[in-house]
Amino acid sequence: MGVEWAIAFMSVTLAVAFGYFCHFYLIHIKAESATKNAKIIRANAERDAQVTLREAEIKARDTILKVREDFESEAKLLRQEIQLRQDRLHHREETIDRKLGGLEGREKQLDARLLDIENLRSDIAARDAEINELVNEQRRQLSEIAGLTKEDAKRQFLAQLSEDLEAESNTLIRHRQEEARDRAEVEARKIITTAIQRYAADQVNQISTDTVHLPSEAMKGRIIGKEGRNIRSLEQELGVDILIDDTPEVVVVSAFDPMRREIAKQTLERLVADGRIHPAYIESTSRKVRSEMDETIWNAGDEAVAGLGLRGVSDEIIRTLGRLKFRTSYAQNVLKHSIEVAHLMANMAGELHLDPALARRVGLLHDIGKAVDHEKEGTHALLGAELLKKNGEDPLVVNAVAAHHGEVEQQSLYATLICAADAITAARPGARAENTQIYIKRLHDLEAIANRQSGVINSYAIQAGRELRVIVEPEQLTEDQALQLARTISQEIEAQVTYPGEVKVTVVRETRCVEFAR
Repeated sequence: MGVEWAIAFMSVTLAVAFGYFCHFYLIHIKAESATKNAKIIRANAERDAQVTLREAEIKARDTILKVREDFESEAKLLRQEIQLRQDRLHHREETIDRKLGGLEGREKQLDARLLDIENLRSDIAARDAEINELVNEQRRQLSEIAGLTKEDAKRQFLAQLSEDLEAESNTLIRHRQEEARDRAEVEARKIITTAIQRYAADQVNQISTDTVHLPSEAMKGRIIGKEGRNIRSLEQELGVDILIDDTPEVVVVSAFDPMRREIAKQTLERLVADGRIHPAYIESTSRKVRSEMDETIWNAGDEAVAGLGLRGVSDEIIRTLGRLKFRTSYAQNVLKHSIEVAHLMANMAGELHLDPALARRVGLLHDIGKAVDHEKEGTHALLGAELLKKNGEDPLVVNAVAAHHGEVEQQSLYATLICAADAITAARPGARAENTQIYIKRLHDLEAIANRQSGVINSYAIQAGRELRVIVEPEQLTEDQALQLARTISQEIEAQVTYPGEVKVTVVRETRCVEFAR
């Protein structure tokens, strides 16, 4: 019994000891596992922290690079704008230097002319002395030969001297005019060039520039483009000058050709509205605008031809007529002026029992040369006649167009009528930006200047005040005196009358011999 209890006790003791041993062994294993997990978690945490740190560094570097690129881009645009302004200033300085050089040259020429004038004065004084001696000698001779009194001899001598001087002066004027004609073209070019350099009229700005409004000042930089790429592409593609100055939110398009200017304006407006400005899109947009402009030109010419009921007009003439929609003359639209002339021609032709359709054709086509006179040498009348002849127009139409400014001989009544109809539309008050009072006053002034001259029978201001016909008495004025009279009248018109363009003074001296057969 005691042995069994001892065995039982030992069994229990061993079981308890084994249980404690297992318990502590499990605890030890869990502790080691926890330690390993902690190390793994720590290693993962350190690795994640390093990855996060590297990502943050990369993002920071990207941000810095983007900010730097934006700054450099803005700085580059600013440098480009500054460079453009410096170039403009440099150009202005060069222009001013050229003008100063020209003024210095003019001053030297004036000094030389003053010296010549002083020499002429000396020569005139010497000649006056010689003339006085000759006068005294002739007085003495006349008194001895004719037995005249001093006063009678003086009167005869002065009359003879006056006639001789007048004839000599008229001969000298003719000689000078011939020399002037030889040098006219060269001198005219010099004068026009100097005038353009020294004077920029408001009218030139109005007829040669258009403005394009921008939504913001930043758009100017986009129009200029990187290193001026866009603005060079625009000017090369459109054939105009793009002026970008300090005027806020405005770009100026400059060109003498109104069609080019209109195409450039529409192209710029579309580019600004779209926002995409680069050479490829500039080219595609300008092609689209040109296509639409060609359609507009064709429609304008076709409407004019159809509205007047003309038939058999060639496509080239219709297209050329449409271009007149963008041409003005003395502030008058040339296409509207041509349509107005066509209606007047038809009315007058009907009264004279002529063909109204042919008259309308002449009226509509008489100024067609103005659509091509900037492309070829010659007057618009002759250029228009050449174009019509090339396209198979009626010879009467060709002659009337060529003769409507008196450059060739008129071969039909249609040529006479077109001169009258053209003058009527030009003379219509308001047609060429003039009011009735100013226009009538100018005609009266022209005729008054002519009528107060000695030997004038009558005068007529014709061709809407562009020509003054003066009828003189042939018995009172010689041919040389008639030449001097025309010169005198033209000088007084220049000094006293304000007028556009030029006034042609024509002095008519004719001798009519009349006999009666009885």
